Amino acid sequence: MSRLNLYNTLTDKKERFAPRANGRVQFFSCGPSVYRRQHLGNYRTFLFEDVLQKYLEYTGLAVERVINFTDVEDKAVDEAAAKGVDLSDLRRPVEEAFFRECGLLGIRLPDTIPRASTSVEAAVDLIRRLIERGHVYWHQGEIFFDPLTHKGFGRLYGLDMRRWPRRKVRFRRDTYSGQRWNLGDFILWHKRRDTPGEVWWDTQIGQGRPAWNIQDAAMISKHMGPRIDLHAGGMDNLYRHHDYTLAIMESAAGGTFCPYWAHGGNLLVDGVKMSKSRSNVTYVDDLLEMGFLPRHIRFFLLYGPYREELDLRLSRVEQCAGRLERIRRRTAALLEDRSAPSAADRKTAADPAAAVRAAFEAHMNDNLDYAGAFDAVADQLLEAARAHASGALRPGRRSALREAVAQIDRVFGVMTG
Repeated sequence: MSRLNLYNTLTDKKERFAPRANGRVQFFSCGPSVYRRQHLGNYRTFLFEDVLQKYLEYTGLAVERVINFTDVEDKAVDEAAAKGVDLSDLRRPVEEAFFRECGLLGIRLPDTIPRASTSVEAAVDLIRRLIERGHVYWHQGEIFFDPLTHKGFGRLYGLDMRRWPRRKVRFRRDTYSGQRWNLGDFILWHKRRDTPGEVWWDTQIGQGRPAWNIQDAAMISKHMGPRIDLHAGGMDNLYRHHDYTLAIMESAAGGTFCPYWAHGGNLLVDGVKMSKSRSNVTYVDDLLEMGFLPRHIRFFLLYGPYREELDLRLSRVEQCAGRLERIRRRTAALLEDRSAPSAADRKTAADPAAAVRAAFEAHMNDNLDYAGAFDAVADQLLEAARAHASGALRPGRRSALREAVAQIDRVFGVMTG
Protein backbone atom coordinates (compact mmCIF):
# COMPACT_ATOMS: atom_id res chain seq x y z
CA MET A 1 0.00 0.00 0.00
CA SER A 2 1.25 3.46 -0.88
CA ARG A 3 2.32 5.68 2.01
CA LEU A 4 2.07 8.80 -0.12
CA ASN A 5 0.15 11.63 1.55
CA LEU A 6 -1.08 13.72 -1.36
CA TYR A 7 -2.83 17.08 -1.18
CA ASN A 8 -6.30 16.39 -2.54
CA THR A 9 -7.89 19.47 -4.11
CA LEU A 10 -11.31 17.85 -3.81
CA THR A 11 -11.16 17.65 -0.01
CA ASP A 12 -8.75 20.58 0.48
CA LYS A 13 -6.35 18.56 2.63
CA LYS A 14 -3.52 16.05 2.52
CA GLU A 15 -4.75 12.45 2.43
CA ARG A 16 -3.22 9.00 2.20
CA PHE A 17 -3.44 7.99 -1.44
CA ALA A 18 -5.27 4.68 -1.81
CA PRO A 19 -6.34 3.53 -5.29
CA ARG A 20 -9.54 1.53 -5.72
CA ALA A 21 -7.81 -1.60 -6.98
CA ASN A 22 -4.97 -3.03 -4.92
CA GLY A 23 -1.65 -2.30 -6.61
CA ARG A 24 -3.08 -0.47 -9.65
CA VAL A 25 -3.71 3.21 -10.39
CA GLN A 26 -5.72 4.78 -13.19
CA PHE A 27 -4.29 8.27 -13.69
CA PHE A 28 -5.46 10.90 -16.17
CA SER A 29 -3.64 14.17 -16.70
CA CYS A 30 -4.51 17.01 -19.04
CA GLY A 31 -2.29 17.09 -22.09
CA PRO A 32 -1.34 20.00 -24.35
CA SER A 33 -3.48 22.08 -26.65
CA VAL A 34 -1.48 21.66 -29.83
CA TYR A 35 -2.34 24.81 -31.74
CA ARG A 36 0.75 26.56 -30.29
CA ARG A 37 4.05 25.45 -28.77
CA GLN A 38 4.24 24.58 -25.10
CA HIS A 39 6.12 27.03 -22.88
CA LEU A 40 7.96 26.53 -19.59
CA GLY A 41 4.78 27.07 -17.59
CA ASN A 42 3.14 24.16 -19.38
CA TYR A 43 6.19 21.99 -18.80
CA ARG A 44 6.20 22.73 -15.09
CA THR A 45 2.79 21.03 -14.90
CA PHE A 46 3.87 18.12 -17.10
CA LEU A 47 6.98 17.63 -14.94
CA PHE A 48 5.05 17.53 -11.67
CA GLU A 49 2.75 14.91 -13.21
CA ASP A 50 5.78 12.96 -14.44
CA VAL A 51 7.25 12.86 -10.94
CA LEU A 52 3.88 11.86 -9.49
CA GLN A 53 3.60 8.90 -11.85
CA LYS A 54 7.19 7.80 -11.34
CA TYR A 55 6.97 8.00 -7.56
CA LEU A 56 3.77 5.95 -7.53
CA GLU A 57 5.66 3.36 -9.57
CA TYR A 58 8.63 3.58 -7.19
CA THR A 59 6.26 2.61 -4.35
CA GLY A 60 5.31 -0.52 -6.26
CA LEU A 61 2.06 0.56 -7.90
CA ALA A 62 1.28 -0.20 -11.53
CA VAL A 63 0.16 3.06 -13.16
CA GLU A 64 -2.15 3.17 -16.15
CA ARG A 65 -1.86 6.74 -17.36
CA VAL A 66 -3.64 8.59 -20.11
CA ILE A 67 -2.57 12.02 -21.35
CA ASN A 68 -4.39 13.60 -24.27
CA PHE A 69 -3.91 15.97 -27.19
CA THR A 70 -6.47 18.74 -27.58
CA ASP A 71 -6.21 19.10 -31.34
CA VAL A 72 -9.66 20.49 -32.18
CA GLU A 73 -11.01 23.53 -30.32
CA ASP A 74 -12.05 27.11 -30.99
CA LYS A 75 -8.52 28.48 -30.54
CA ALA A 76 -7.06 25.94 -32.94
CA VAL A 77 -9.76 26.67 -35.52
CA ASP A 78 -9.16 30.42 -35.21
CA GLU A 79 -5.38 29.99 -35.45
CA ALA A 80 -5.65 27.79 -38.54
CA ALA A 81 -7.97 30.31 -40.20
CA ALA A 82 -5.63 33.20 -39.37
CA LYS A 83 -2.64 31.38 -40.86
CA GLY A 84 -4.55 29.96 -43.80
CA VAL A 85 -3.58 26.35 -43.07
CA ASP A 86 -5.34 23.10 -42.25
CA LEU A 87 -5.57 22.01 -38.62
CA SER A 88 -3.28 19.05 -39.35
CA ASP A 89 -0.60 21.37 -40.74
CA LEU A 90 -1.02 23.68 -37.76
CA ARG A 91 -0.59 21.04 -35.09
CA ARG A 92 2.09 18.80 -36.67
CA PRO A 93 5.13 20.95 -35.82
CA VAL A 94 3.70 21.70 -32.38
CA GLU A 95 3.35 18.01 -31.60
CA GLU A 96 6.84 17.26 -32.92
CA ALA A 97 8.29 19.96 -30.65
CA PHE A 98 6.35 18.56 -27.68
CA PHE A 99 7.71 15.05 -28.15
CA ARG A 100 11.25 16.38 -28.61
CA GLU A 101 11.12 18.60 -25.53
CA CYS A 102 9.53 15.94 -23.34
CA GLY A 103 12.42 13.70 -24.32
CA LEU A 104 14.94 16.38 -23.41
CA LEU A 105 13.30 17.04 -20.01
CA GLY A 106 12.95 13.37 -19.14
CA ILE A 107 9.15 13.37 -19.22
CA ARG A 108 7.89 9.87 -19.91
CA LEU A 109 4.77 9.76 -22.06
CA PRO A 110 2.36 6.86 -22.59
CA ASP A 111 2.86 4.84 -25.74
CA THR A 112 -0.49 6.02 -27.11
CA ILE A 113 -1.91 9.53 -26.74
CA PRO A 114 -5.61 9.91 -27.62
CA ARG A 115 -6.79 12.97 -29.48
CA ALA A 116 -9.99 14.95 -29.44
CA SER A 117 -10.25 14.40 -33.19
CA THR A 118 -10.21 10.61 -32.77
CA SER A 119 -12.66 10.60 -29.85
CA VAL A 120 -15.68 12.19 -31.53
CA GLU A 121 -17.78 9.03 -31.36
CA ALA A 122 -17.03 8.70 -27.64
CA ALA A 123 -18.10 12.32 -27.11
CA VAL A 124 -21.35 11.71 -29.01
CA ASP A 125 -22.09 8.60 -26.91
CA LEU A 126 -21.50 10.61 -23.74
CA ILE A 127 -23.76 13.43 -24.92
CA ARG A 128 -26.53 10.97 -25.76
CA ARG A 129 -26.39 9.55 -22.21
CA LEU A 130 -26.52 13.06 -20.79
CA ILE A 131 -29.56 13.84 -22.96
CA GLU A 132 -31.31 10.72 -21.65
CA ARG A 133 -30.57 11.71 -18.06
CA GLY A 134 -31.80 15.28 -18.53
CA HIS A 135 -28.52 17.13 -17.94
CA VAL A 136 -28.18 18.77 -21.36
CA TYR A 137 -30.43 20.42 -23.91
CA TRP A 138 -30.49 21.70 -27.48
CA HIS A 139 -30.43 25.42 -28.22
CA GLN A 140 -30.18 26.85 -31.74
CA GLY A 141 -28.61 23.66 -33.07
CA GLU A 142 -26.05 23.32 -30.27
CA ILE A 143 -25.98 21.38 -27.01
CA PHE A 144 -25.45 22.87 -23.56
CA PHE A 145 -24.91 21.35 -20.11
CA ASP A 146 -27.03 22.76 -17.28
CA PRO A 147 -24.85 22.67 -14.12
CA LEU A 148 -27.89 23.05 -11.88
CA THR A 149 -28.90 19.49 -12.80
CA HIS A 150 -25.76 18.08 -11.15
CA LYS A 151 -25.82 18.05 -7.36
CA GLY A 152 -22.59 19.42 -5.95
CA PHE A 153 -21.48 21.24 -9.09
CA GLY A 154 -18.43 23.41 -8.46
CA ARG A 155 -17.27 21.52 -5.37
CA LEU A 156 -13.77 20.96 -6.72
CA TYR A 157 -13.13 24.68 -6.97
CA GLY A 158 -15.36 25.52 -4.01
CA LEU A 159 -17.78 27.59 -6.08
CA ASP A 160 -20.41 29.55 -4.18
CA MET A 161 -23.56 28.50 -6.03
CA ARG A 162 -25.55 31.27 -4.35
CA ARG A 163 -24.00 33.55 -6.97
CA TRP A 164 -25.63 31.58 -9.80
CA PRO A 165 -27.86 33.83 -11.96
CA ARG A 166 -31.61 33.26 -11.95
CA ARG A 167 -31.92 33.97 -15.65
CA LYS A 168 -30.62 31.51 -18.22
CA VAL A 169 -27.06 32.33 -19.35
CA ARG A 170 -25.14 30.32 -21.95
CA PHE A 171 -21.45 30.32 -22.85
CA ARG A 172 -20.77 29.23 -26.44
CA ARG A 173 -16.98 29.46 -26.66
CA ASP A 174 -14.75 26.55 -25.73
CA THR A 175 -12.57 28.67 -23.48
CA TYR A 176 -12.51 32.20 -22.14
CA SER A 177 -9.47 34.25 -21.19
CA GLY A 178 -8.51 34.80 -17.59
CA GLN A 179 -9.03 32.86 -14.40
CA ARG A 180 -12.73 33.44 -13.96
CA TRP A 181 -15.92 31.48 -13.59
CA ASN A 182 -18.63 31.63 -16.22
CA LEU A 183 -21.82 31.41 -14.21
CA GLY A 184 -24.12 29.72 -16.66
CA ASP A 185 -24.60 26.73 -18.95
CA PHE A 186 -21.59 25.57 -20.95
CA ILE A 187 -21.42 24.20 -24.46
CA LEU A 188 -20.79 20.54 -25.30
CA TRP A 189 -21.53 20.45 -29.05
CA HIS A 190 -20.86 23.03 -31.76
CA LYS A 191 -23.10 22.93 -34.80
CA ARG A 192 -21.58 22.79 -38.27
CA ARG A 193 -20.20 26.07 -39.53
CA ASP A 194 -18.70 26.40 -43.00
CA THR A 195 -16.16 29.05 -42.07
CA PRO A 196 -12.37 29.14 -42.68
CA GLY A 197 -10.47 26.67 -40.51
CA GLU A 198 -13.62 25.00 -39.21
CA VAL A 199 -14.04 21.23 -39.09
CA TRP A 200 -17.06 19.04 -38.45
CA TRP A 201 -18.21 15.43 -38.33
CA ASP A 202 -21.42 13.75 -39.45
CA THR A 203 -22.68 11.94 -36.32
CA GLN A 204 -25.78 10.44 -34.72
CA ILE A 205 -26.61 13.81 -33.18
CA GLY A 206 -25.99 15.79 -36.35
CA GLN A 207 -23.16 17.61 -38.08
CA GLY A 208 -20.72 19.48 -35.88
CA ARG A 209 -17.86 18.90 -33.45
CA PRO A 210 -17.46 18.22 -29.73
CA ALA A 211 -16.69 21.27 -27.61
CA TRP A 212 -13.51 21.35 -25.54
CA ASN A 213 -15.58 20.96 -22.37
CA ILE A 214 -16.49 17.35 -23.14
CA GLN A 215 -13.32 16.19 -24.86
CA ASP A 216 -11.41 15.05 -21.75
CA ALA A 217 -14.46 13.23 -20.43
CA ALA A 218 -14.90 11.50 -23.79
CA MET A 219 -11.29 10.32 -23.89
CA ILE A 220 -11.40 9.13 -20.28
CA SER A 221 -14.62 7.19 -20.93
CA LYS A 222 -13.18 5.62 -24.07
CA HIS A 223 -9.79 4.61 -22.70
CA MET A 224 -10.31 4.21 -18.94
CA GLY A 225 -14.00 3.78 -18.24
CA PRO A 226 -16.40 5.76 -16.02
CA ARG A 227 -14.15 5.94 -12.96
CA ILE A 228 -10.49 6.64 -12.30
CA ASP A 229 -8.28 7.01 -9.21
CA LEU A 230 -6.35 10.21 -9.88
CA HIS A 231 -6.73 13.31 -12.03
CA ALA A 232 -4.04 16.00 -12.31
CA GLY A 233 -3.41 19.25 -14.12
CA GLY A 234 -2.45 22.89 -13.72
CA MET A 235 -4.01 25.14 -11.11
CA ASP A 236 -5.71 27.20 -13.83
CA ASN A 237 -7.82 24.12 -14.70
CA LEU A 238 -9.69 24.71 -11.45
CA TYR A 239 -11.45 27.58 -13.18
CA ARG A 240 -14.28 25.81 -14.97
CA HIS A 241 -12.49 22.99 -16.78
CA HIS A 242 -12.07 20.30 -14.13
CA ASP A 243 -15.42 20.93 -12.49
CA TYR A 244 -16.96 20.59 -15.95
CA THR A 245 -15.27 17.22 -16.47
CA LEU A 246 -16.28 16.00 -13.01
CA ALA A 247 -19.91 17.02 -13.52
CA ILE A 248 -20.11 15.42 -16.98
CA MET A 249 -18.62 12.11 -15.86
CA GLU A 250 -20.75 11.79 -12.73
CA SER A 251 -23.91 12.93 -14.50
CA ALA A 252 -23.39 10.34 -17.25
CA ALA A 253 -22.45 7.36 -15.08
CA GLY A 254 -23.57 8.17 -11.54
CA GLY A 255 -21.42 7.66 -8.46
CA THR A 256 -17.98 9.10 -7.76
CA PHE A 257 -15.87 9.72 -10.84
CA CYS A 258 -12.48 10.43 -9.24
CA PRO A 259 -11.61 10.65 -5.51
CA TYR A 260 -8.16 12.30 -5.84
CA TRP A 261 -7.32 15.53 -7.69
CA ALA A 262 -3.85 17.12 -7.77
CA HIS A 263 -3.00 20.55 -9.18
CA GLY A 264 0.32 22.25 -9.90
CA GLY A 265 1.02 25.94 -9.41
CA ASN A 266 1.61 28.49 -12.14
CA LEU A 267 4.96 29.69 -13.45
CA LEU A 268 5.29 33.46 -13.16
CA VAL A 269 7.37 36.04 -14.96
CA ASP A 270 8.03 39.07 -12.77
CA GLY A 271 5.04 38.12 -10.65
CA VAL A 272 2.64 37.61 -13.59
CA LYS A 273 1.40 34.21 -14.79
CA MET A 274 3.20 32.99 -17.90
CA SER A 275 0.67 32.56 -20.70
CA LYS A 276 0.40 32.84 -24.46
CA SER A 277 -2.31 35.49 -24.11
CA ARG A 278 0.07 37.76 -22.15
CA SER A 279 2.95 37.28 -24.62
CA ASN A 280 5.37 36.72 -21.74
CA VAL A 281 6.28 33.14 -22.56
CA THR A 282 9.68 31.49 -22.37
CA TYR A 283 10.37 28.26 -24.20
CA VAL A 284 12.70 25.37 -23.49
CA ASP A 285 14.85 26.42 -26.44
CA ASP A 286 15.29 29.89 -24.95
CA LEU A 287 17.05 28.48 -21.88
CA LEU A 288 19.03 25.97 -23.92
CA GLU A 289 20.36 28.81 -26.08
CA MET A 290 21.53 30.56 -22.88
CA GLY A 291 23.70 27.55 -22.10
CA PHE A 292 21.51 25.68 -19.63
CA LEU A 293 21.23 21.92 -19.97
CA PRO A 294 17.89 20.06 -20.09
CA ARG A 295 18.53 18.68 -16.60
CA HIS A 296 18.97 22.23 -15.28
CA ILE A 297 15.52 23.14 -16.62
CA ARG A 298 13.92 20.01 -15.15
CA PHE A 299 15.56 20.61 -11.78
CA PHE A 300 14.61 24.29 -11.64
CA LEU A 301 10.96 23.62 -12.47
CA LEU A 302 10.71 20.82 -9.88
CA TYR A 303 12.84 22.22 -7.06
CA GLY A 304 10.09 23.68 -4.91
CA PRO A 305 6.53 22.96 -3.70
CA TYR A 306 4.60 21.91 -6.80
CA ARG A 307 1.36 23.57 -5.68
CA GLU A 308 2.94 26.98 -5.15
CA GLU A 309 3.70 29.61 -7.77
CA LEU A 310 7.26 29.77 -9.07
CA ASP A 311 8.84 32.92 -10.46
CA LEU A 312 11.13 32.47 -13.46
CA ARG A 313 14.31 34.41 -12.75
CA LEU A 314 17.58 33.64 -14.51
CA SER A 315 19.52 34.10 -11.28
CA ARG A 316 17.40 31.39 -9.69
CA VAL A 317 17.89 29.05 -12.65
CA GLU A 318 21.66 29.63 -12.38
CA GLN A 319 21.62 28.86 -8.65
CA CYS A 320 19.70 25.63 -9.21
CA ALA A 321 22.00 24.59 -12.04
CA GLY A 322 25.07 25.23 -9.90
CA ARG A 323 23.72 23.25 -6.95
CA LEU A 324 22.72 20.36 -9.17
CA GLU A 325 26.16 20.13 -10.80
CA ARG A 326 27.90 20.14 -7.42
CA ILE A 327 25.73 17.27 -6.20
CA ARG A 328 26.24 15.35 -9.45
CA ARG A 329 30.04 15.63 -9.16
CA ARG A 330 29.95 14.48 -5.54
CA THR A 331 27.64 11.57 -6.40
CA ALA A 332 29.77 10.48 -9.35
CA ALA A 333 32.98 10.62 -7.31
CA LEU A 334 31.43 8.41 -4.63
CA LEU A 335 29.66 5.87 -6.80
CA GLU A 336 32.26 5.52 -9.54
CA ASP A 337 35.24 5.08 -7.19
CA ARG A 338 36.08 1.36 -7.27
CA SER A 339 38.93 1.49 -4.74
CA ALA A 340 38.70 -0.82 -1.73
CA PRO A 341 38.76 0.52 1.84
CA SER A 342 41.97 0.22 3.81
CA ALA A 343 42.39 -3.19 5.36
CA ALA A 344 43.85 -1.53 8.41
CA ASP A 345 40.66 0.36 9.08
CA ARG A 346 38.08 -1.97 10.65
CA LYS A 347 35.30 0.63 11.10
CA THR A 348 32.03 -0.08 9.31
CA ALA A 349 29.65 2.69 8.25
CA ALA A 350 25.92 2.41 8.75
CA ASP A 351 23.99 1.16 5.72
CA PRO A 352 24.00 4.23 3.39
CA ALA A 353 21.52 2.71 0.89
CA ALA A 354 18.88 2.30 3.58
CA ALA A 355 19.54 5.82 4.87
CA VAL A 356 19.23 7.31 1.38
CA ARG A 357 15.98 5.48 0.68
CA ALA A 358 14.49 6.46 4.03
CA ALA A 359 15.37 10.13 3.52
CA PHE A 360 13.97 10.11 -0.01
CA GLU A 361 10.71 8.40 0.90
CA ALA A 362 10.08 10.49 4.02
CA HIS A 363 9.98 13.69 1.95
CA MET A 364 8.32 12.30 -1.16
CA ASN A 365 5.55 10.75 0.94
CA ASP A 366 4.87 14.23 2.28
CA ASN A 367 3.00 15.54 -0.77
CA LEU A 368 5.84 14.99 -3.24
CA ASP A 369 8.37 17.21 -1.49
CA TYR A 370 10.87 16.97 -4.34
CA ALA A 371 13.19 19.70 -3.03
CA GLY A 372 13.23 18.28 0.49
CA ALA A 373 13.86 14.80 -0.86
CA PHE A 374 16.70 15.96 -3.10
CA ASP A 375 18.38 17.88 -0.28
CA ALA A 376 18.00 14.98 2.15
CA VAL A 377 19.46 12.51 -0.35
CA ALA A 378 22.34 14.91 -1.04
CA ASP A 379 23.07 15.11 2.71
CA GLN A 380 23.08 11.32 3.03
CA LEU A 381 25.43 11.01 0.07
CA LEU A 382 27.78 13.51 1.73
CA GLU A 383 27.83 11.31 4.86
CA ALA A 384 28.51 8.27 2.70
CA ALA A 385 31.36 10.10 0.94
CA ARG A 386 32.92 10.90 4.31
CA ALA A 387 32.61 7.27 5.36
CA HIS A 388 34.21 6.18 2.12
CA ALA A 389 37.07 8.63 2.53
CA SER A 390 37.76 7.23 6.00
CA GLY A 391 37.71 3.66 4.71
CA ALA A 392 34.51 2.75 6.54
CA LEU A 393 32.34 2.05 3.50
CA ARG A 394 32.59 -1.55 2.34
CA PRO A 395 32.40 -2.26 -1.45
CA GLY A 396 29.19 -4.24 -1.01
CA ARG A 397 27.46 -1.34 0.66
CA ARG A 398 28.71 1.08 -1.96
CA SER A 399 27.24 -1.23 -4.61
CA ALA A 400 23.88 -1.25 -2.78
CA LEU A 401 24.06 2.53 -2.53
CA ARG A 402 24.70 2.76 -6.28
CA GLU A 403 21.52 0.74 -6.93
CA ALA A 404 19.48 2.84 -4.48
CA VAL A 405 20.55 6.08 -6.13
CA ALA A 406 19.72 4.68 -9.55
CA GLN A 407 16.19 3.80 -8.42
CA ILE A 408 15.68 7.17 -6.78
CA ASP A 409 16.95 9.00 -9.83
CA ARG A 410 14.29 7.33 -11.96
CA VAL A 411 12.05 9.78 -10.10
CA PHE A 412 14.43 12.74 -9.78
CA GLY A 413 15.71 12.42 -13.33
CA VAL A 414 18.71 14.71 -12.75
CA MET A 415 21.24 13.18 -10.39
CA THR A 416 23.09 10.69 -12.61
CA GLY A 417 23.53 9.96 -16.30
